[in-house]
Amino acid sequence: MYSKNKKILSVKGMHDILPIDIGIWEFVENTIYNILNSYGFKKIITPIVEYTNLFKKTLYGSNDIFLKEMYSFQDKLNGEKLTLRPENTSGVIRSIIEHNLIHYGIKKIYYSGAMFRHEKPQFGRYRQFHQIGAEAIDYIGPDIDAEIIIMCNRIWKKLNIKNIILEINSIGDIEDRRLYNNDLIIFFKKYEYMFNSNELKKFYSNPISIFDTKNLEIIKIINLAPKLYNYINNNSIYHFEEIKKILLNNKIYFKINNYLVRGINYYNKTVFEWKDKDKNYSQNTICAGGRYDYLIEKISGKNIPGCGFAIGMERLIEKLKFNNFKKKEYKYDIYIIYKGKQAKLKSFLLAEKLRDIGKKVILHCEHKEKNSNIKSQIKLANKNKVKYSIIIGEKEIKNNTVIIKNMKYFFKKKQIEIPLLKIIDFFKNKKYNL
Repeated sequence: MYSKNKKILSVKGMHDILPIDIGIWEFVENTIYNILNSYGFKKIITPIVEYTNLFKKTLYGSNDIFLKEMYSFQDKLNGEKLTLRPENTSGVIRSIIEHNLIHYGIKKIYYSGAMFRHEKPQFGRYRQFHQIGAEAIDYIGPDIDAEIIIMCNRIWKKLNIKNIILEINSIGDIEDRRLYNNDLIIFFKKYEYMFNSNELKKFYSNPISIFDTKNLEIIKIINLAPKLYNYINNNSIYHFEEIKKILLNNKIYFKINNYLVRGINYYNKTVFEWKDKDKNYSQNTICAGGRYDYLIEKISGKNIPGCGFAIGMERLIEKLKFNNFKKKEYKYDIYIIYKGKQAKLKSFLLAEKLRDIGKKVILHCEHKEKNSNIKSQIKLANKNKVKYSIIIGEKEIKNNTVIIKNMKYFFKKKQIEIPLLKIIDFFKNKKYNL
């Protein structure tokens, strides 16, 4: 896309994650990865592109808008119908089945990466967005549902996330919802004139998905509708009660939301959302998930249960910023400053030796402005917020020494000159007072 002055801009609804924000992104990612690993989850990386038919199988009967928002295309070289993944549970399940991971005892998996949906961009909702998610396969009891929710709670505690609320519900099994949907259609028919075109499509294909609406007038009607909990079977009720017991025993408090159904149709029994209480906009769900005991059967014909969740990274990052999270900037240890050809050669060798002992080193390279004098380079070192700068000029080459400047005292001449051969010892053992 071009602006009026012909500059190329990013695609609408897709955004850059700039170096200034990378610190918080990496901190959040690593924190979540460490927690997932501590619960026995192993990382998987699946392709961004999958066969369109995969999502048609797994998402069929879900919110029709969801399917229409997929970025799908035909490969011009071989005619294959492909889609940029709109969610990653389907891709992860496909990979588990394709590579027979359950046979090797790999039943807990997590992933991270970009997802794509062609929807109207707004605050908290993008066309390219990022998720970290986890899937637990081949576990039938309520304990795994509870453990996943408890694991999410640990993530919020570790990140010091405040004002976040857990909403849970049981949506029963397929037969329960079939009976419920029949009664919903009869009920909603009285108010059909109030539905817009998108809501009407849901009304005929999957009426329970109307509960996911943000339309306040439709919400009033939903409050009068038959209640799902009157339809769910005894097994689902027991499953849900056990989850609640485990959560309360772990002092994880929740709100039961009888209208929480999730927009994707492959869920059954447990569904849950973690919502940001500080935000009053409609996209305030930071994390969501639930049980999907029939999804794998849709893909492979194998009756294998599953349960999982996904965290919206953009929304989580915004939440941390709202809570005045102090960004952890990427710190460099040393900036090497040089003057002259011999000094340049020495600097390259020295930089590698310092990296060998684990130091993060920026070696000055000529910029467009050719600001290669010592004073300009010291200013650049200060902008990069390094701890020390090493100065090698013609005099230092002659004396086989270097100058080390403590950049904490940028405006003072707090520096020492030491023999070049002792530079590694200085940074390794810190014997010198500077």
